[in-house]
Amino acid sequence: MERVFRRKIYGEMVKWKQEKDGRTALLIKGARRVGKSTIAEEFAKNEYQTYIVVDFADAPAALWEAVDNISDRDYFFMQLQFIYGVQLHERESVIIFDEIQKCPAVRQAIKYLVKDHRYDYIETGSLISIKKNTQGIVIPSEETRLTMYPMDYEEFRWALGDEVSVDMLRRSFETLRPVGDEVARKLLRDFRLYMLVGGMPQAVNEYLDTNNLSLVDKVKREIIDLYLDDFLKIDPTGKASALFKAIPSQLTSNATRYKTRAVLGRTEEEDKMAQLLREMEESMTVNISHRANDPNVGFALHADYDEYKMFVCDTGLFITLAFADKEVTDNVIYQKLLSDKLSADLGYVYENVVAQILVAGANRLFYYTWPTENGKHNYEIDFLLSRRNKVCPIEVKSSGYNTHASLDAFRKKYSSRIYRSYLIYTKDIRKAEEIILLPVYLTMFL
Repeated sequence: MERVFRRKIYGEMVKWKQEKDGRTALLIKGARRVGKSTIAEEFAKNEYQTYIVVDFADAPAALWEAVDNISDRDYFFMQLQFIYGVQLHERESVIIFDEIQKCPAVRQAIKYLVKDHRYDYIETGSLISIKKNTQGIVIPSEETRLTMYPMDYEEFRWALGDEVSVDMLRRSFETLRPVGDEVARKLLRDFRLYMLVGGMPQAVNEYLDTNNLSLVDKVKREIIDLYLDDFLKIDPTGKASALFKAIPSQLTSNATRYKTRAVLGRTEEEDKMAQLLREMEESMTVNISHRANDPNVGFALHADYDEYKMFVCDTGLFITLAFADKEVTDNVIYQKLLSDKLSADLGYVYENVVAQILVAGANRLFYYTWPTENGKHNYEIDFLLSRRNKVCPIEVKSSGYNTHASLDAFRKKYSSRIYRSYLIYTKDIRKAEEIILLPVYLTMFL
């Protein structure tokens, strides 16, 4: 059964409609299969008298004839109504251009369609393909852009019929009040289910239909295959695909820098690599964290863009990549992950989900490393957030939390710069001196 899930972006779309009143088109950008087309049609159905979905990935021949005459807007709108059998009403109808990257002519004409002001317009598409297919055309400035991410934890709980838990978690975060070990274990188990299923609507839908994590894994592998196909479009050599597939192994190695040479060989030119990474990041299939040279506010001014870590946009997809040695990840592995009984160190999984949550909260990702006193090792702060005029260092742990050498060393070295210090881990919320020990499921409130 295909479901339409409640998504937070819907409220932003309502705000766009009310405030812009047709003066801009709405572009929903995001990775493939995050639900852009579904939310656009659900919004059109609820907020307008009539709507037309123009899917350029499956368009009839008559549509392309209409597009050839898009400069004659009266003719264009008449043709759309005939083709789709829908009557458009001035200022009460919306036209959705789905997979807009496949039709550069319409993408360029948005400026004039908006100026015409008869109808509203929503564009959706894969940003990585939009860029590749619109080179040489004038990108319209008459656009409001919204970013859509995989379902966050609150949206996941809504999908499971839980409208209560996240509000209770918010109160726990705000008061720093522990919920008790038994409740904390139950909350972590609930969150691990989110990590395993992930936030891609098709995967969530499959879980609700079957309650079978192996079948969910098959859905996630299909999505990964789509991403790999997209990477081949921007890089036919397969280097981008290799980088993507290597993310789990690179994070597991605890490297402080993503070692592209280990994946691609030593002949990659730096400028081509930088461009490739930008395009992968723009696809929103990956989240990239850059090293901060100076752990102070304004990280972007002091970032080292040659040193970075790469995460998968959705932790459910990340887990499927991590266990890709089998054709389908066995349900036994999923059950052990769910009950936290798998022997493998899962620290890299928790680091990926924290990165995912921070990005969905409109944070750019930065980390910081510096040598220990003897110079034999490095300290590392997994994430740095800028709050007020200071910084919040974050260390992520999947198990023991009695020692947090990197966080302690950072606090000693940069005490005057710190607003709050967080250790994100798998136990109940508590405070240890000046460090807030935060359960991973409360990361969303940072």
